[in-house]
Amino acid sequence: MGGSASAAVPTSADGHSPYGSDFLQLGAGEAPGSGKADWLARRLRQAIADGRLAVGSRLPPTRVLAAELRVSRGVVTEAYRRLTEDGHVEGRRRGGTVVVAAPSAPPTAPSRNPAPAARADPGKLFLGEPGADVFDTLRATRARVDFTPGQPDLAAFPRAAWLRAERAVLTELSAESLGYGDPRGTPQLRRAVAGWLARSRGVRVDPDDVLIVAGTAQALTLLHPVLRADGIDGIAVEDPGSLGTRQHLLNGALATPPVPVDDDGVRVDALRATGARAVLLTPAHQFPTGVVMSGERRRELLCWAEDGGLILEDDYDAEHRYDRPPVPALRGLLADQVCYMGSVSKLLAPALRTGWLVPPPRYREALTDAKRFTDLGNAVLPQLVLARLMESGDLERHLRLLRGRHRRRRDAMIDAIAVHLPGAVVHGAAAGLHLTVTYTPEVPDTELAAVALSRGVKCQPLSWHRQLPGRPGLVLGYAAGPPGVIAEGVAVLGEALRELG
Repeated sequence: MGGSASAAVPTSADGHSPYGSDFLQLGAGEAPGSGKADWLARRLRQAIADGRLAVGSRLPPTRVLAAELRVSRGVVTEAYRRLTEDGHVEGRRRGGTVVVAAPSAPPTAPSRNPAPAARADPGKLFLGEPGADVFDTLRATRARVDFTPGQPDLAAFPRAAWLRAERAVLTELSAESLGYGDPRGTPQLRRAVAGWLARSRGVRVDPDDVLIVAGTAQALTLLHPVLRADGIDGIAVEDPGSLGTRQHLLNGALATPPVPVDDDGVRVDALRATGARAVLLTPAHQFPTGVVMSGERRRELLCWAEDGGLILEDDYDAEHRYDRPPVPALRGLLADQVCYMGSVSKLLAPALRTGWLVPPPRYREALTDAKRFTDLGNAVLPQLVLARLMESGDLERHLRLLRGRHRRRRDAMIDAIAVHLPGAVVHGAAAGLHLTVTYTPEVPDTELAAVALSRGVKCQPLSWHRQLPGRPGLVLGYAAGPPGVIAEGVAVLGEALRELG
């Protein structure tokens, strides 16, 4: 990624960039006759990627750069707007336009049949049942186009806002705050999470109800022994449903009986038939189908829970919605029978390893003990920075930016599917960071995913997320790639499916 703020090019006394007419060696004669904004945006993007414009650098004022390049001010304004939408720069009024994030490499469009530098044999990766390390292996396998579901646009991480919050936190932080803290998490973050859940998810909780954890994965790990101590030796799961979540439950020696999902959500009649006392659900945006649990199905589910059932609610990406109103979390309807889990992995970055667990009161003490003896609590400084982002409104502003960008990328994927995968059915388009597509030819989705990976396109077969038989399909994440790359990747999928079919 790009350099740190300390590597920024200095500014002149009036606060503007000192580059003058030598800025990036851009010459007025280089500007093409048409497409000037495209040309300028591309040159600036390349400079950010290769480090000539480090994170923290200021771009020249639009009027200055327009005069030097002998183009209209609208050309420069449009180029800056595109970089802002990409998350590379940010306008700061009197502070000018500042570089806030850099792509990992200069953007390049993939070829029709790119040859990836893969660290795993695509054919072997998709053979047989996926092992416990399948996601690690897939992540380590390089590809020109990455459609991994649930992967946010890491280039959009709000570095400038994070740095501001971190400086403010360090300025105010007492020496005592750097010692061992409450294993439940800092009071500041628990309070901020309680406010965030009330505003965005319709869940009213007391800060003392919140346990800060290292993401949903750790939440499940902490729950394993607590649930077994309560006599729960199995947790029903949606089908199709997240393979990764199922692997975490199996690792805790918990059975995972599958429950079919239809257009209204999980089938409660089938859930009752399993005899399971607990179920793990994604009701706001079911993974991977994208189904939103209907009101009638919610009522059936709550009746099941009132009879003694426990709901583990994984609210993994509910903030990302585009074409539908918000759906309240189940936790707000039946607190005593719902264990709520969320994180910032899809909102900011998985690497932060920060999430929250809001358990029913009867499990609170046991889970606090489990967290204490696991790691004594999450790191304090990132908690305090995240709390400030939540309370200052910076996190909401970041979410608004992401929604616009993700909507455009989702639309680009849907348009490309219509062109290159005619007849495929798109599922879950109204929200989230991924789409699921099912298709007609009787081509195993593992075979299609293997061929796609051999041509530089990484995605997950729908069958990985099934325990029961079902139609073949692919789970395609769209949040991390620009529209042009998305279109190229879908074109490769369409070509591969036609050849296999």
